Amino acid sequence: MNGDLHTHSTFSDGSVPVERLPRLAARAGLGWLAVSDHDTLRSAEFAFAHPEQEGVRLIPAVELSARDTVRGRRVHILCYWPDPSCPRLRRYCDYMAAERMEAGRRNAADLARLEPRFDPAWADPLYQASGVPFKAHLMDAMCEAGLAESIYGARYQELFGKDGPIHNPCRYDSVDQVLTTIQAAGGVAVLAHPSVYHSMELAAELAAAGRIDGLEIDHPRNTPEDKAELRRLAARYDLLVTGGTDFHGRYAGTPRPMGSCTTPETTIQRIEALARSRKERK
Repeated sequence: MNGDLHTHSTFSDGSVPVERLPRLAARAGLGWLAVSDHDTLRSAEFAFAHPEQEGVRLIPAVELSARDTVRGRRVHILCYWPDPSCPRLRRYCDYMAAERMEAGRRNAADLARLEPRFDPAWADPLYQASGVPFKAHLMDAMCEAGLAESIYGARYQELFGKDGPIHNPCRYDSVDQVLTTIQAAGGVAVLAHPSVYHSMELAAELAAAGRIDGLEIDHPRNTPEDKAELRRLAARYDLLVTGGTDFHGRYAGTPRPMGSCTTPETTIQRIEALARSRKERK
């Protein structure tokens, strides 16, 4: 059975608690599910503690944020079957939690200044599971107060978009540093949705250098042209080809039902075997 290898829960910027995601996966006819929350090990720890739920096997995962220092762009790297006890990985997740907390506080303060009718405290209950306020939590609170029409609609673009007034970015480790962290944790590294952050050049460089294990190709926001080029790269360098919906529940600009983009079970088994072999060599 296929699996959805890219989903998010309330442990980061998803709207659905992690306990309910396997039920959605089962209804979608999936046999595998990776809850890959941003820069936190909570969903990976849940998967290790609950390896099968609702007849669905859970894959420990985390989506790590990085920076392409050559091009000045953000990059996301999916890490499967990491060792949650890895000190380097835990340090980076702790660092990113502090970065996101500071950025979230500044976003909330800027939002309250620009929209006096908004009280940042309204968002507090929405990020209890994640521990840090994402933009989605702030916009959800805005929606509840009738101050926005949707999470990522026109009001979001007006406030947080490219030409908007609120910009409080996090500081990320370089791609090379994050890949080294994944290696230290014995995880399998897959470059996430290269189209989203214009990472096609980076994908080619990382593939040629042998720095990644796979490419996420079946993703809702990868362009058809990029998918074709990514498949050529994967074939040339014998990389894993994965797929996932990048599910966020209602915290999404466009509805993306779980299971719309998937990974074959044979590929999932290859990922698990690769992770196991790396841990055995340690």
